[in-house]
Amino acid sequence: MRGFGMIDVDHVGWLDHPRPICGPLDAIVRPTIVAPCTSDVQVSHGWAGQRSDCVLGHEAVGIVEEVGADVRRFHRGDLVAVPCVTPDWLAPGVQHPRSLAHDEGEQASFKFAGQKDGVMAEVFHVNQADANLAHVPKAVAPESALMAVDMMSTGFRAVEVAEIGFGETVVVIGIGPVGLMAVAGSVLRGAGRVIAVGTRDRARQAAIDYGATEVLSYKDGSIGDQVAGLLKGQSPDKVIVAGGDQTTLAEAVRMVRPGGIVSNVNFYDTTSVLSLPLASWGMGMADKDIRGSYCPGGGQRLAAMLALIEYGRMDPTKLITHRLSGWDGVPQAFDLMTRKPPDLIKPIVYLDRTTVQCLTREGCAGFVRLIHPGP
Repeated sequence: MRGFGMIDVDHVGWLDHPRPICGPLDAIVRPTIVAPCTSDVQVSHGWAGQRSDCVLGHEAVGIVEEVGADVRRFHRGDLVAVPCVTPDWLAPGVQHPRSLAHDEGEQASFKFAGQKDGVMAEVFHVNQADANLAHVPKAVAPESALMAVDMMSTGFRAVEVAEIGFGETVVVIGIGPVGLMAVAGSVLRGAGRVIAVGTRDRARQAAIDYGATEVLSYKDGSIGDQVAGLLKGQSPDKVIVAGGDQTTLAEAVRMVRPGGIVSNVNFYDTTSVLSLPLASWGMGMADKDIRGSYCPGGGQRLAAMLALIEYGRMDPTKLITHRLSGWDGVPQAFDLMTRKPPDLIKPIVYLDRTTVQCLTREGCAGFVRLIHPGP
């Protein structure tokens, strides 16, 4: 089969791989829509270590082509969303609180990040399908479901870890797709004032659309000083870090109030060293919690994200700025995520031409009728 991935560090392109084998608990899925992610770009540059001949991608909606003998909840022909994190549910690590991303060690549940071939292939393998797949509801457009598998789930994880309460003031640093979902999730969790930090015009408008009350630019000076000016010397209750460099976390700790929480879902370069301003941390006694988390895995969580879309609580499609089609669109989308032009938030690629034609002709409902026959 053909797949797009990492030929070697800093070298991506087309690969020719054997079709994956379906175990008794597993599924083989044919992707119909995929989206490259910044994490895929980072993996291609060696973030997950030396890799070669590895299909990339961890964001997909597709159709089940094969299921193992012991799979009960899914069948051939089902339209499914695949969470970016697919834990081994038999590993002891998943039984610990807050460890669904770390089944056999740090971030080990993120199987598609180099441990195995990813989703940007003709078909891909999903371990333990009953626990790691989610049916796409009839009322949910496939591209909406695609935005839920990582961007929405990860952004909402930052909100959950921050324990945002009614009326609280929240600062979200970085308004790429994950940060924008953190803005939206903060609003859903009851935040009062939500201050977003970013520079690209399209992302800044999206932040407003998702409920940000103000949008600042780090190019205009210290984020903490700008926030203090807005809040007239007060401090935010929570700060979410969804972008930035090694200085960003220190800035977040400096600005959050005593007793507040800094929630980090940002990836840092493995060669970076994070410095913590001890005075801003109250010499370790300011009760400022610093929490770093990763997107939890599994089908149940993804089903919860899809329910928010199904019942009109959330529209993640505002993240999508570029829609491409066909296999030729995969390297184009990957290049967009690498270059990050000013008008980019998130690109997606329709791989199934029938899907593309149906969406173009009838809208998303037409595609849903194709997969789910009946009224």
